[in-house]
Amino acid sequence: MKFNIRTHTCGELRENNIGTQVVLNGWVAIRRDLGGVIFIELRDRYGITQVVFEPSYNSTAHELGKKLRSEFVISIEGKVRKRPAGTENPSLETGNIDVMVDKLLILNQSETPPFPIENKIDASEDLRLKYRYLDLRRPDVQKDLLLRHKMYQITRKYFDSNSFIEIETPVLMKSTPEGARDFLVPSRLHKGKFYALPQSPQTYKQLLMVSGFDRYFQIVKCFRDEDMRADRQPEFTQIDIEMSFIDMENLFEIIEGLMKEFFKEIWNIELTTPIPRLSFDKAMEKYGSDKPDIRFGLEMVTLNSVFKNSDFRVFKDSISNNGVITGLLAKGCGDYTRNQLDVITDFVKKLGAGGLIWMRVKENDLEAPIAKFLSDDEKKNLIHEVKAETGDLLFLLTGNKLKTLSIMGSLRLEMAKRMGLINSDLKPALLWVTDFPLFEWDEETKRFYAMHHPFTSPRIEDIPLMESDPGKVKARAYDLILNGNEIAGGSIRIHDANLQAKMFNLLGISETEAKEKFGFLMNAFKFGAPPHGGIAFGFDRLAMIFAGRSSIRDVMAFPKTSSGLSLMDDSPANVDESQLTELHIRLKK
Repeated sequence: MKFNIRTHTCGELRENNIGTQVVLNGWVAIRRDLGGVIFIELRDRYGITQVVFEPSYNSTAHELGKKLRSEFVISIEGKVRKRPAGTENPSLETGNIDVMVDKLLILNQSETPPFPIENKIDASEDLRLKYRYLDLRRPDVQKDLLLRHKMYQITRKYFDSNSFIEIETPVLMKSTPEGARDFLVPSRLHKGKFYALPQSPQTYKQLLMVSGFDRYFQIVKCFRDEDMRADRQPEFTQIDIEMSFIDMENLFEIIEGLMKEFFKEIWNIELTTPIPRLSFDKAMEKYGSDKPDIRFGLEMVTLNSVFKNSDFRVFKDSISNNGVITGLLAKGCGDYTRNQLDVITDFVKKLGAGGLIWMRVKENDLEAPIAKFLSDDEKKNLIHEVKAETGDLLFLLTGNKLKTLSIMGSLRLEMAKRMGLINSDLKPALLWVTDFPLFEWDEETKRFYAMHHPFTSPRIEDIPLMESDPGKVKARAYDLILNGNEIAGGSIRIHDANLQAKMFNLLGISETEAKEKFGFLMNAFKFGAPPHGGIAFGFDRLAMIFAGRSSIRDVMAFPKTSSGLSLMDDSPANVDESQLTELHIRLKK
């Protein structure tokens, strides 16, 4: 079917085009028949233009226009005119003009779509994902993907201007232990052997540093076979970065420059640098999280010093077991009812707390179930330490340090919501979190695991502690946090083969396993590996935040459901027996 190539898009025409003969192509968004005159809102990804079929203007086109229905694909030719007085539409950029149709060509008809193609719709996410190709026609969804495209271009332009080289790394690689499960790909040619899809290009980008490419970046697909949630997908995108002959300060400067570009180009905000920094220990003590939202106050206070001589058994035992007593002050919440306090207590219990201590601040005293166990000095010092005033409400938790701080961090966010502290008026806030522990201890398996990954360098001054007290070793690792979301994480890497071997040994990775899994990297280090480090952004999450969305599915073209299914093409799916035979695979019944 021959049709004329468009002269303008549906978001382009203005009053200066009045009198011009134009060709528009697009989809029928809305059809209205008002007394014989047919009005069509014609839509493409650029916008909407109203086109008019009037019998007195062109009866042939008008007659054909009667057949039009929602989502028909059409091409029209006509003349731009100024809309009659009183019919202008200020909500449209093209709202002062419309097009009188001379010719209409119906390029394709459409069945009635399962939901309206408009921004605000009452349709379940599953239905929208099943018909994602229709969902992608909605202006808000297209806007989010156009924003993502813009962020791609900002990224590439910025890194190119700073002498970075974009290099692609393999999608089929060797399975290596990096924390999450690998997606495995069976080899047809090599019986019984498997490729893995990369969880990240970690080892490859380190090899690129050994190869002399001192500034590398890549916008890359990564894959992890793990449980789903709103901000997690089996396949996701990273901005991957690695640099040679640098320290943390060099890397921070480069990354802060990129964030300045994003803030300016997307939010029109001039970002002030350097970005504030907080150690892991301080972040946990003040916010109960290694990705704290610092846009509002409501900081936690460690109270061990207040109760260091306490006779209250719970506090006494906690301090003697190297635990923590942490407090959270809720300003003006002293009038909370017992029922409200019970709901909050249940909230922390579900997170693993044994209970919650609450105190109402009265004029000269504290009203609390445990008040009788506290001395007057302890009450006085507690009020002073948390800067409490009459009418405030104070929460206390005590127990294992990291677990207790983490639970209080969750309560902090819950109280911030209840108190209306988290709202759209908050200014975006970035934060570097540094000095993470190199290892984390797992009670169940009674062994250490790498908090980040096994290639993370310890602080130089902490290397002697790797054998004597591994739990105290700090990593040269860093995370970048935006509005309480971890948007990037990285580290200075180990570039010495002997130190890397020591790291593997502490993680319970035998010399044989290390050689089998990472032999190629260890061999490369023997041939002059430069000091290097890097970082990777979770690009989907970054785009989600800049788009003002709550799920990364909103900024991905074809996402999976929360259970990892693609409802549109019904994957994962069964495959033919012949395909399995070629891959030397037999399924268990």
